[in-house]
Amino acid sequence: MSDEPELLEADNEETALELLHDLQCTDGLPVVIPTPERVDRFILACGQDADMVLGEMGPAMGAATIAKVAAAAVMAGCKPDYMPLLVAAVTAAADPKFDLAELQATTHCTAPLIIVNGPARFDCGPVASGYGALGPGHRANASIGRALRLCLINIGGGRPGLSDMALLGHPGKFTYCLAEAEEESPFPPLHTSLGFDETDSVVTVLGCEAPHSVLYSDNADDPEDADKLLYILSVGLANLATNNHIFASGTALVCLGPKHAKVLSRSNFTREDIQQRLWELTQFPKTEHIRYGGEFGNAFKDDPQGSYPAFSAPENILVMVAGGSGLYSMVMPNWGGAANANAAVSVRVETDIFCEVPGFAGA
Repeated sequence: MSDEPELLEADNEETALELLHDLQCTDGLPVVIPTPERVDRFILACGQDADMVLGEMGPAMGAATIAKVAAAAVMAGCKPDYMPLLVAAVTAAADPKFDLAELQATTHCTAPLIIVNGPARFDCGPVASGYGALGPGHRANASIGRALRLCLINIGGGRPGLSDMALLGHPGKFTYCLAEAEEESPFPPLHTSLGFDETDSVVTVLGCEAPHSVLYSDNADDPEDADKLLYILSVGLANLATNNHIFASGTALVCLGPKHAKVLSRSNFTREDIQQRLWELTQFPKTEHIRYGGEFGNAFKDDPQGSYPAFSAPENILVMVAGGSGLYSMVMPNWGGAANANAAVSVRVETDIFCEVPGFAGA
C-alpha cells in the first residue's frame, strides 16, 4: 500500500460511497466521504505534518500517516476533537508488542479495545464510561473505535476472509472503545498501575473478545462477599472455553461495575490484591488441560502433575471500573497468541500539539 492516500473521483457523494464499498474500504456501513477538504481540516486540527508516520500496521504493513488516520476519522464520523485519542490508539496498535499483524490474521474473534484514562476523557470527547458505555448513543466511543477499525482495514489490510481470518468475529470489530469511570472507582485509575502519572491522559489498547457478563448479587452482611465475587469473576475470566486457559498466556481485562468495585473495596482489596487473587483462582490442574485441551493438551503430557496458571503474572489481569452500578461486571478474555502474547500497549495522549480549527472544532 502506498504511503500516500489514493484520491478517487466520483460525480457525487452517493456514487463515492458505493465506490468505497466496492473497494472494500468501509466496515460495511455508510461512511462520511473523506474529501480532501474534510481530511485537511482534521490534519490541521492534529497539529502534525500530514506525512508523519505513527507506525506500520499489519498484515499489509501500511504506513499509518497522519493523513491516512485523519481520513479514517472523517469516514468514521469523528469530531476533530477526538484526533489526539485516535492518534494514540493507532500508535499503540502499531507498536510491535501489540502483535497487530497476527491479531488481524488469527481465526480467533479478538478485536482491539480502546481504554481512555485521564483528562482527555473529557477534553477530547467526552468518552463515555457509565451506563451503556460499550453500546449505542455515545458518539466519541462509537466513532473513535470505528476509526481505528477503518485504519486496520485500509492501512493494515485487514479484510474478512482475505487477511482478517476471524471465523466469526464479534460486534466489537465495528467499534470497541470506552473510558474508565475514575470518579466512580475506589481504586487509583488504571493508567497509574501501568507506569503513568494520575494527571496523564493515556490510551490503552488490548486485543479482547466480546464482553462476558458476570452476575453477582452482593450481600454486605456476608464476610465472604468479596471472595465469592472474585471467584465468580475468575470463572468468567479463564475457563476451558477461553484462549487464556488453553494457551496459558495473554492479558485479559476485568471491567468492574461500580457496585462490585465497592464490594471489593470495603473488604480492603486494592487493585493489586484483586489481580493477585484472580491470578491464584485461574490456576488449573494440568490433567484438566490434557483431557480437554485437544492437541494443546500435549504441552503437559510429559509433566502431568500439579497445576499451571492461565496468566503468566497477576499484572496480566487488568482491572478497571466502568459501567452503571448494579448486578453486573464484565470480563474480556483475550487471544493470547503471537510472539508477545498480544500484550496490552499504553500510549500517553499528546494534547499540547493539537489545535482548534476556527469554526470547525467541536462541530
